[in-house]
Amino acid sequence: MSANKGLELVSFKVCPFVQRSVIALNEKQVEFKLTHLMPGDDQPDWFKKVSPLGKVPVLLVDGQPLFESAVISEYLDEVYEPKLHPADPLEKARHRSWIEFCSDLLGTQFRMVTAKDQESFESNLQQLKNGLQRVGETLAQQTPFFSGEQLALVDTTYAPLFMRMAIVERVFKVDFELSERVQAWKEALLARDTVKNSVVDNFEEVFMMFLKKQDGYMVNNL
Repeated sequence: MSANKGLELVSFKVCPFVQRSVIALNEKQVEFKLTHLMPGDDQPDWFKKVSPLGKVPVLLVDGQPLFESAVISEYLDEVYEPKLHPADPLEKARHRSWIEFCSDLLGTQFRMVTAKDQESFESNLQQLKNGLQRVGETLAQQTPFFSGEQLALVDTTYAPLFMRMAIVERVFKVDFELSERVQAWKEALLARDTVKNSVVDNFEEVFMMFLKKQDGYMVNNL
């Protein structure tokens, strides 16, 4: 394991943005402490002090807080090997653009699984399909990951999206109409140990409990 600076990652168990950071840390084989909080307004005072936005992830580096998942990922990639971002500035910027695109897709996915009515569910499902088709058009061909044989930081951002999609596909029989290339990318990421080990052991159970609590259209029409 790599040397570290006393890293503590503050998390909610179902948060996909935290999972991005965990995957990056796993890929770099960096030791860290993972602290899970329950989502909601009743957060401990110490968390309110380190998270100005009241959100996770927060990465404490020797007690110094960093927040926002993209910022945390960039910090980890600057400090720890192996580098997951491309070295070329233009290619790195392109990857960053698609990372932001994924953040939007995660928002769409959240709105889909928590939608209260069929119209909202189907509208967000179609937006998610369109987004996945769009990112599929920019993928490197005949390679497992976003841009080649080596996993990149951008891949760590899509794995949480795919993990939740896989549960929704299996349990709720939702068809995301993935292209062959996107399906291969999804399978390659979900087969990776660093991704499998980026969530709690009973993640599907926790995720299903979260969905049932939302009492949305998808759960009620299972």
